[in-house]
Amino acid sequence: MNLRKLLLTIAGGAALAAILVEPGLAQDAAEATEEVVEATGGGVPAESVYVFNTLLFLVTGFLVMFMAAGFAMLEAGMVRTKNVSMQCLKNIALYSVATIMFWIVGYNLMYDGVDGGFLGSFTPKMMPAPDADAGDYAAASDFFFQLVFCATTASIVSGTLAERIKLWPFLIFTVVLTGFFYPITGAWQWGGGWLAEMGFSDFAGSTIVHSVGGWAALSGALILGARRGKYAADGRVHPIPGSSMPLATLGTFILWLGWFGFNGGSQLALGSEADASSVARIFVNTNMAAAGGVVVAMILTQIIYKKVDLTMALNGALAGLVSITAEPLAPNLLMSVIIGGIGGIIVVVAVPLLDKLKIDDVVGAIPVHLIAGIWGTLAVVLTNSDASIGTQVIGIVAIGLFTFIASGIVWAILKAVVGIRVSEEEEALGLDMVEVGVEAYPEFGVGSQRV
Repeated sequence: MNLRKLLLTIAGGAALAAILVEPGLAQDAAEATEEVVEATGGGVPAESVYVFNTLLFLVTGFLVMFMAAGFAMLEAGMVRTKNVSMQCLKNIALYSVATIMFWIVGYNLMYDGVDGGFLGSFTPKMMPAPDADAGDYAAASDFFFQLVFCATTASIVSGTLAERIKLWPFLIFTVVLTGFFYPITGAWQWGGGWLAEMGFSDFAGSTIVHSVGGWAALSGALILGARRGKYAADGRVHPIPGSSMPLATLGTFILWLGWFGFNGGSQLALGSEADASSVARIFVNTNMAAAGGVVVAMILTQIIYKKVDLTMALNGALAGLVSITAEPLAPNLLMSVIIGGIGGIIVVVAVPLLDKLKIDDVVGAIPVHLIAGIWGTLAVVLTNSDASIGTQVIGIVAIGLFTFIASGIVWAILKAVVGIRVSEEEEALGLDMVEVGVEAYPEFGVGSQRV
């Protein structure tokens, strides 16, 4: 029995009891029944809609927040032991910086009075008093949910530039990215800006979150340069294995789990049976796309390299997740697997291509988040009849050009003013020693040689 039927049954029973006990009470009971019908509107009472929507934002929000742990573990596993503490520090720091910057300027820049334009207002986000919190959800729950998306964008940059970038210049860039660049491009679509007016479609952020992070990472990688010893003068690539495949695998599973919040929460409502059904469908499609990315990456690496590459399988899962993020509701299960599987192909093809171009991406974030993000945004037209391929391309190009150029300018300024790269000697020692002062594995690191 659903909620409406239950309420009507209770009200009907009250009316019957009133008639049997005292006929004069029958009219009052009948009016109560009509009020129940009106309040439910054929579905859930307004108070329950508020609770369910708020709960959706909070629960899926903390799932997305937990993705910060996933990025930290993935990056810790993909770098060498001498740089693990640095990656852990960067991830907790960037989340904290993003939290403060999104409050000071990011949220209202993204959502306050965009009205078909390019950006909102440069004011801090203020929470209404509890008794003035109007709408179908708590304002604080929406702020929290949008905040954790902003932090995800910065996490993408961290992995690409690992093992050779200085801590404080990276965090200065994070201030600009999370406070300005991400909110501005987000305003164009999710804030009701000019791309939204054109009909651009990006349900949960294949472009708005993932490609933005990927473009920022690519510009940084080009200006920062590759790790010492990664590429030989004759063009050969020297692989630099990560410190812990178990940690990288754990990080991938945490990200996979968090993605249910990332995509499911983007339904933005849980106040009706239709919304609940949509969230469930999004969960299933998200899972299928990730599985498709893994399986395809495994098959391809077996065919090409005669062995299955674990790192490709891990990134295949993430590429599948990024690919489905732009439209996780409309596809059926088979199409979800296909969309995610093509993400797996992108990883296997793009990772060695970047090496040929001598673009050093430590964790494979550019193929996973940038290129698979572009693919996922284009793939929207396969299942969403309201989407136009021309509009999707315009959105991808506009957001990409703005983020890449603006990020490149900031990286170039930081390089000229304070420097963004550690010295060769410091890179050889490891950033745990020279930048953090705490080794992740002191028994095996540089510090153990002094004992």
